[in-house]
Amino acid sequence: MPRHIFEKTSSVHVSAAKLFEWHVREGAFERLTPPWDPPQDMEFTGTISEGGIRTFSVPMIGPLRKRWVAKHQDFIPGSSFVDVQQTGPFRYWKHTHSTLEAGRNQSILQDRIEYELPGGWIGSWIGNSMVRRKLESVFAYRHRITVGDLEAHTSLTRGTTMRILVSGAGGLVGKQLCALLRTGGHEVVSLARSNSRSGNPQVVWNPPKQQLNPTDFEGFDAVIHLAGENIAGGRWNSGRKAEIRRSRVDDTRLLSETLAGLKSLPRQLICASAIGYYGPRGNEELTETATAGEGFLTDVCRDWEEAVDPARKSGISVSNLRFGIILSPEGGALAKMLPPFKMGVGGILGSGEQYMSWITLDDVIGTIYFVLAHPKLNGPVNVTAPKPVTNSEFTKTLGKVLKRPTIFSQVRSDPTIPLSVTDGSPMT
Repeated sequence: MPRHIFEKTSSVHVSAAKLFEWHVREGAFERLTPPWDPPQDMEFTGTISEGGIRTFSVPMIGPLRKRWVAKHQDFIPGSSFVDVQQTGPFRYWKHTHSTLEAGRNQSILQDRIEYELPGGWIGSWIGNSMVRRKLESVFAYRHRITVGDLEAHTSLTRGTTMRILVSGAGGLVGKQLCALLRTGGHEVVSLARSNSRSGNPQVVWNPPKQQLNPTDFEGFDAVIHLAGENIAGGRWNSGRKAEIRRSRVDDTRLLSETLAGLKSLPRQLICASAIGYYGPRGNEELTETATAGEGFLTDVCRDWEEAVDPARKSGISVSNLRFGIILSPEGGALAKMLPPFKMGVGGILGSGEQYMSWITLDDVIGTIYFVLAHPKLNGPVNVTAPKPVTNSEFTKTLGKVLKRPTIFSQVRSDPTIPLSVTDGSPMT
């Protein structure tokens, strides 16, 4: 049967030991998974160094998925390890991860894959070009993420590790942020409403019932508060508006008051907010010094940011991150746009003149990491790309990237939800 070989190498400005350590730390698999084809039903038993088994399902054709079981083996500390497919879409698959010394604080990242496609020569002839294109795309992404994460760890925290409490750790932003922090050696504890089966350390609280144990909040260097009701999760009736407000304002105040009363204060509280603070302002240039706008979202954002005052008054450094529309095919606004656009029925919303202050998910977690490493950077921080675009510009660009027409005009399905720059809020 024809056996194919794919290789990808990249230079990395850290030692081979640090490069290898990044790969075996918790969070590396999540960071290396491309957001456009995320695996589902993931399970991992054992460890990479002791022959661990990783199980997940991968997309095949349309809604069809295939179970993939891979076993780690041939672990050489500081040098390489291998994962071999036990069952999955390939007839044979062997992936060797290698890190090679290339000078002082220089190394080479090398991925080598040997694979056979099902169907013998015919399967290889029909499918190999598609498989290689996909491998090139996936490993270009993986290497970019690896290099970028290691550069962030080196430049921002320089080997200093922290103990960090994160709420909303299971959301779009929280999952990738926690994975990034863990690959840097930081101890990450999730603040959750119920015990999970993830195996990761966590603190449990129940904000609606004002239930928490203050001693569970002791001993953290920083707290990152991302949790809140998803604003795009349903029609904005009075009950939903009340929940949106409670989950942001009341829960944040409870957390802030709890931190302010601790024996040992965390040095930093980083709290999510949104650029809905400014309200719809057309093409007016808005900085962190701009006044608040008007409307429900503005009122929520303003009160949300004021809810951290007890922590700030206690001496904790507090930052309010005003998120724009966060773009990722894995979730949020872009994930909802992609299906109709891919079918060629995407189009401009309303007049198309409303501005969209956007930012990619990678840049969001990079910004949070930067703020975490600079506790003196407190107060409001706009987390958006430098140049906002109109909905019309965004629509045309997305259609061009996907090679699909964008001739349709669309109206809002729910007139109670404004065409706002906060529609992509990362809160979950």
